This record gives sequence, structure tokens and C-alpha cells, in this order.
Amino acid sequence: MSSSGWNTLESDAGVFTELVESLGVKSVELNELLSLDADQLRAVAPLYGVIFLFKYTHSALAPTTPGIPQDGSYDPDAEHGIFFARQKIQNACATQAILSIVLNRSDIQVGSALTEFKAFVEGFDSELRGETLSNSELIRLTHNSFSRPTPFVDETQPQRQAGDDDDLYHFIAYLPVNGTLYELDGLQPYPISHGACTDETFSEKIVEVLYRRIARYPEDEVRFNLLAVCRDRRELLAAVGDTEGLLREEEKRAEWRRENVLRRENFVGLIYEVLRGVLGDVVVNKGGVAFEKMISDAKAKTQKRLEEAQRRKMQSNSW
Repeated sequence: MSSSGWNTLESDAGVFTELVESLGVKSVELNELLSLDADQLRAVAPLYGVIFLFKYTHSALAPTTPGIPQDGSYDPDAEHGIFFARQKIQNACATQAILSIVLNRSDIQVGSALTEFKAFVEGFDSELRGETLSNSELIRLTHNSFSRPTPFVDETQPQRQAGDDDDLYHFIAYLPVNGTLYELDGLQPYPISHGACTDETFSEKIVEVLYRRIARYPEDEVRFNLLAVCRDRRELLAAVGDTEGLLREEEKRAEWRRENVLRRENFVGLIYEVLRGVLGDVVVNKGGVAFEKMISDAKAKTQKRLEEAQRRKMQSNSW
């Protein structure tokens, strides 16, 4: 795990829920939606907004007409009334999308640290807000604490620039603010307005917007993921006395905590020592060079399998 810069995060409800809690946000959780359906969105009400994950391509983001987004319309004046920050550093889009929702909802308790951050950048333009966010030690360290260790990456070497054939993914936020449905994407110059919208009409309106976005991709592209930012389900269930449902939610939270603990661990050293013990005769009979070659080959194969597993996860999480 890098001690500087921003690391890649998985699109995982448990990761993002614990991340916002670590930043001081209260009574909020994220839930993965398995279909793009207004009824599913209404089922997790109160719904504050959604985070959409999609494969990044230049054609999916670049305006076909200069100064006009592919859908909706730029609203340059909106950044004075809402929190919008340009993305100034790679891999920050996940946390930036979450903050775009929680910092724009007056009905969310964001805690003292984020309240101070929002007040500090209130008078900044979106470029300077993005720079300030990227340089926030608290936000960056919290973000990085939920990334998987990358033991096979030499962090002393410059990061390889991604090519056109790489699988790159981007997170953006949608939410109703001040009677308008906004798309908040740090790679765009301004917030994008998708017309009039309230909390009550958001579930129907966002489905229409996302279907139009997905239609811009080839028919065989299925790597999309949608996360609902909503009220902590445990509080809602406790309020109505649903003990069985509350137990299920507590079990879900316990599983999220377990997965996040495992996600942070680097088991390479343990595995290395186990292999040395199990394959000791290889070292004795063939020498340490043969053993080190086996380890090197195993690292390469493991890295390849991790990348394939991540691609499969993205496909299984898509619609």
C-alpha cells in the first residue's frame, strides 16, 4: 500500500460504508443495487443519491459538441451553491463521488472534520477545491486504508501510464440538489444538470438518465455497477421494532468488517515462510536460486489471477 498518492478502491458497499464512517459521517450506508429499477431504489429510501461505476473511455466522457455534454447541460453557476470539485489526481474518484453526495445533503451529519473541510473550501472554485481535496491528509489516508496491499508492485518505479487497452473504471455521483438532478463528475468542467428533480421523483428520473448513459456503450458492454447512498438500515429497522431484520443487518455489517480487515492484510510474508518450510527440500537439493525462481513465477501467476478475479467481479456486479 502506497504511503503517498491515492490507491485504487474496489466498488464495494462495505468498503464505502466504513470509509464514510471513518471520516465521521453518521447514519449513512451504501448498498449495491443488482438491477436498474426504480422500485429497487425506492426500497432503500430515504435515498440520498447514487454512485455509478462504469468503464472509462474517452468517447464515453468527451462532449460530441464542444461545450455541451453528451447528456444534460453544464451548469457553471451551480458550483457556487453546491459542493463540486474537479478531480486533480488519479484514483481519487471513488472517495470524491461519495463526498459529492454527503457534502451536498443537509440531512446528513458529516461530522466535524468534513464540516470544517467544506467550510474551508466554500469560497474556492472547483479547481482549487479539487486541489485541496487531493492534498487532504485525512481524506487520502482514510481512502488508502481501504485499498488492497500491492506486494508485487515496485513503488520506487514510476507508475505506468494506462493505455487504450487497459480496463479503467470511473466513479461519478448523481443526486437531487436544490430541485435539480445533478451529475457530479470531477472529470467534467462543471456540474451537469438533468432537469428538475426532487427526492420523491429521483428514483424514476435517475433510471432514465442512467439508461441513456448505458446506451452510449456497445451492446456487449456489461461492466457497470450502481451503489445507493441511503440511511443506515439498522436505524430504520430499530425504529419499527423489526428485530429479525435488524439481526440480518448486524450480520451483514459484521461480514463487511471481517472482509475489510482481510482486505488490509498482506499475507505474502506468511505464505513465503510456509512455502519455505514445505519446499525446503527444493532449496537443499536444487539450491536457493531454484526456490527464488519458483517464488518469482508464483508471484507473476498470482498477480494475473488477481486481475482476472477483479474483472470477473466487475462483470458479476454488472447488470
